Amino acid sequence: MPYAQIGPIAVHFPSRIETADVWAAEHPEWHIQELIEKTGIEQRFIAAANETASDLAYQACTKLFEQNNIDPQSIDYLMLCTQSPDYPLPTTACLLQDRIGMRTNAGAMDFNLGCSGYVYGLGLAEGLIASQQCKRILLVTAETYTKFIDPDDRALRPIFSDAAAATLIECSPTPTLLGFEFGTDGKGANTLIVGDGGARCSEQAIQPKRRRRWNSRLYMDGQSLMDFSVVAIPDLVRSILSKSELTLAQIDQLLMHQATRKMLEMLQQALEVDATKLPIRLANRGNTVSSTLPILIDDLRREGILRANQNHMLVGFGVGWSWAGCVWKT
Repeated sequence: MPYAQIGPIAVHFPSRIETADVWAAEHPEWHIQELIEKTGIEQRFIAAANETASDLAYQACTKLFEQNNIDPQSIDYLMLCTQSPDYPLPTTACLLQDRIGMRTNAGAMDFNLGCSGYVYGLGLAEGLIASQQCKRILLVTAETYTKFIDPDDRALRPIFSDAAAATLIECSPTPTLLGFEFGTDGKGANTLIVGDGGARCSEQAIQPKRRRRWNSRLYMDGQSLMDFSVVAIPDLVRSILSKSELTLAQIDQLLMHQATRKMLEMLQQALEVDATKLPIRLANRGNTVSSTLPILIDDLRREGILRANQNHMLVGFGVGWSWAGCVWKT
């Protein structure tokens, strides 16, 4: 029986970089140093006005193919995780399939999940490969959340960043992704939401949990998200360990969605681990939503921290509320 394994990853950021100095110059009343201490973010990447999620995805895929000598015609299935698609329809993955030169007898789909999306994508890829429907899958994450954010929004502007990542998922003769656990609680939908642009009319739309303070299309109740995460994620970690028949001591790295430094530090405390086991890498790229995990993996691979014959846990959580995790054997 074949199994899925995480292959090479390529990452792409837009060319425009916005630093904390810009926020301080425009909004001296924001107390920028306090914001940096909470978020851990000192700069973010911003897509151009005419640059979309598929543009970022295309660049990430092109890098992946060129850097690893991959023929796009060898890809059996393309999965694109995005909450900022180019159009309501057609499916952005269909546009990307044509643009990167995949063959036409291949699958392509979008799935709308944010911070948990990478792990959900790995779960879908595992099923496609285990059922022998596919041998080579391209898992792409791409977001342009900055397009939803008003420049005067103190809560969101210093956090979210645009990026894309492309991961090749291939066959392995032995299991490398174990103990998948998923979670969903739609009552948290009103804590992180873009309430317009869909088919639900404004009179019937979900209302933000608390008073809206800024004009961004995106609304976030950060405190509720932290409260949810600090309860749900330690429970998730324990469930994955139980299913995988491992202990926390046997996990080399806890690779968590890079939300904010404050949230990750709270999870470090809840799980009683330090930054060497639960790394925080936000300062120079911000919260890139569904791309934080592949970007983190790419970073740690380059630094030599992720090595062969290790156990790592991948955990995504946030908008929805939605969460997911698994053990990854390298």
